[in-house]
Amino acid sequence: TKQTTKQLRKLNAACFPVSYNENYYREVVKRQNDDLNKFAYWNGFVIGAVCTRVEPIPESTNNRSRLYIMTLGVLAAYRGRNVGTKLIGSILEYFESNRNVGELTTVDEIVLHVQTSNDDAIRFYTTRFGFEQGEMVENYYRRIDPPHCYVLSKKLR
Repeated sequence: TKQTTKQLRKLNAACFPVSYNENYYREVVKRQNDDLNKFAYWNGFVIGAVCTRVEPIPESTNNRSRLYIMTLGVLAAYRGRNVGTKLIGSILEYFESNRNVGELTTVDEIVLHVQTSNDDAIRFYTTRFGFEQGEMVENYYRRIDPPHCYVLSKKLR
C-alpha cells in the first residue's frame, strides 16, 4: 500500500547510505508477500523492516532459486534489541514451514550483499545465523565508499 511504501522509504533513508529507486519500492509492493517482507513496530511506529525476494540462482542449470535479502534495516535507537534477529528469524522460519510449497520448493539458499566495511552486518549474519562470507564483488555500489561488497550466503537445503 502507499502507506507502507512511505514508511519503508523513511526507514531506508534513515538506515542506509544509499537511496533506493522507484523500481525497488514497486517490486516490494508488487510481490505483496507479507511473509517475505516484514515490518517491526514499537508503539505503532515502524522501527525496522526486512525485504526479501525469491530469485533464480545465477548460472543455475536446473532452475534452482534463492531467497535474496534486498534490505534489512533497524533504526539506530533500536539496534542491539534483537529486532533484526527477529526479522531474519521470521524469514527463515517461514521458509522452513513452507519449504515444500509453491515457489519455495526450488529455493536452496539465502543470500545478500554487504558492504565490505560493514563489520557489524557481517558479524550479525555470520555469528547469529551461520551465513558464510563469500567472494568480494568490486564496485558493486555506485555512490558509497568503499563501493565493494561481500556476498554472504547460507545453504537452506
